[in-house]
Amino acid sequence: MENMIALTVDGISVEVPAGTSVLEAARKAGVHIPTLCYLKDINAIGACRMCVVDTGARSLQAACVLPAAPGMVVKTNTPAIRQYRKTLLELVLSAHDKKCLTCVRSQNCELQRLCRELGVEDGDAFKGVTNEYAIDDVSPSIVRDNNKCILCRRCVAVCSSVQKIGVIGPVMRGFKTAIESPWGLKLNEMACINCGQCITACPVGALHEKDDTAKVWAALADPDKHVVVQPAPAVRAALGEEFGIPMGTSVTGKMATALRRLGFDKVFDTDFGADLTIMEEANELIERITSGGVLPMITSCSPGWIKFCETYYPDFIPNLSSCKSPHEMVGAMVKSYYAEKAGIDPKKIVTVSVMPCTAKKFEAARPELGHDGMADVDIVITTRELARMIKEAGINFAMLPDGDFDSLMGESTGAAVIFGATGGVMEAALRTAYETLTGETLADVDFHGVRGTEGIKEATVNINGTDVNVAVCSSTGMAAKLLDSVRAGEKNYTFIEVMACPGGCVNGGGQPIVDSDTRATVDVRAVRAKALYGEDAGKALRKSHENAEIKAIYADYLGKPGGHRSHELLHTHYTRREKYTD
Repeated sequence: MENMIALTVDGISVEVPAGTSVLEAARKAGVHIPTLCYLKDINAIGACRMCVVDTGARSLQAACVLPAAPGMVVKTNTPAIRQYRKTLLELVLSAHDKKCLTCVRSQNCELQRLCRELGVEDGDAFKGVTNEYAIDDVSPSIVRDNNKCILCRRCVAVCSSVQKIGVIGPVMRGFKTAIESPWGLKLNEMACINCGQCITACPVGALHEKDDTAKVWAALADPDKHVVVQPAPAVRAALGEEFGIPMGTSVTGKMATALRRLGFDKVFDTDFGADLTIMEEANELIERITSGGVLPMITSCSPGWIKFCETYYPDFIPNLSSCKSPHEMVGAMVKSYYAEKAGIDPKKIVTVSVMPCTAKKFEAARPELGHDGMADVDIVITTRELARMIKEAGINFAMLPDGDFDSLMGESTGAAVIFGATGGVMEAALRTAYETLTGETLADVDFHGVRGTEGIKEATVNINGTDVNVAVCSSTGMAAKLLDSVRAGEKNYTFIEVMACPGGCVNGGGQPIVDSDTRATVDVRAVRAKALYGEDAGKALRKSHENAEIKAIYADYLGKPGGHRSHELLHTHYTRREKYTD
């Protein structure tokens, strides 16, 4: 039984377990304390001082790092506290680039919101010298603008503690303190995996994705280009949030309609590519099991994870599935199979992927992912970038009717849509591998043992009388922990799924930004994943090998999973990378 303690917060009695912070105690009492540097389970350092409270001590104390004590009397909203917080914000603004109208985070900025809530009317209350920084925009995925940085260190915490990468951190001291990479290097010169978790942690506009929407608009306006778009599974679980639709609402139909109204010539679905990936990946797994191949086999859908493996765990490169990720498979099929069917010169086709992931921008530029001198995917935009395009086009997203994807590469099964949640690739692969190996029909296709948002999940699946040990992990920090246990001989698996982002693609670095207050009370990963599992449950077909368009593409063009043409178009190889160069 937990040791409980009682205290009062603004006159409200509350009981919490010993060790609970005053900030969490206040939230349990229904009292809101503003924060800037705090990010639940990731960053609690008391650096911004925005959460100060009065406990009768000699000075105000930061609630996020102050343990609640028995009988403590906490005041959170005295005139002195309000003035203290307001002054802090004015000091932050004195060194901040206040170009809010053109900032990518305008109206979704925690600093902006706090200034409004606390009545800060003068952004120049404290005038003086400011630091000026060059914008780091060399990375294909992430832009860093230290002119907007408020030194909250949330990005540092997620990079170091969650992802176990640590390519950014504070340098210098006092007024000259800045968040930088070692030796003044650019992100692209570091072993950054492009995951974008730093972006989703940032409360302001100091970090954002490289905006490629201008490239898409230019392609759409070019009469000599045939522009094909495909959205990833996780996009449909989050896009609606950008238009005021409740979190966890699947907006697949509206998304398809919006893409068509933007002017794309064909609207295919990355879910089709997910089904195609399963056909190749399940076949590869079966071949490795039956022919003594390298085990455990590890999934290859997450480009942040792939770069992490290539950089930090290169000895596991032989374990990686050679399958391209789903959107890269669709891109390859568009510029071969579709081009042939439609009678279009593939060099005139522009493939655009809408992804929940900033690392996909890096992935699309990999020289290994293309054929005949063409990249499989030409442009990658994030969920956020698509939302900006829809708004720029004046489309009322919430009022759109549901539309469909184009045939040939628009049909998908329930197995495909769950790719966006951690454990989804594993579950989809098991559905097909089981039926392929046993020749029997699965009575229950739901593998609950691999679902959930835990960092590492393990399960044993009996196939044809043989126990197959599998593991699922999300975040590269958890991947490091899992791989270390495999290296040490402590764990023995046949198949491992890894996603670079905590919770999988639904929580990717390109998804809609969720503020720290919401993240403190809502498991964003679980809510968005629920939308995907709901869509899976509602599908008439829930196994990748049942997809009629998948059957057709093998019959008409690819031959068989793992065949010569499949390997040529749908598989790839990997490269060992140095830690401090790209």
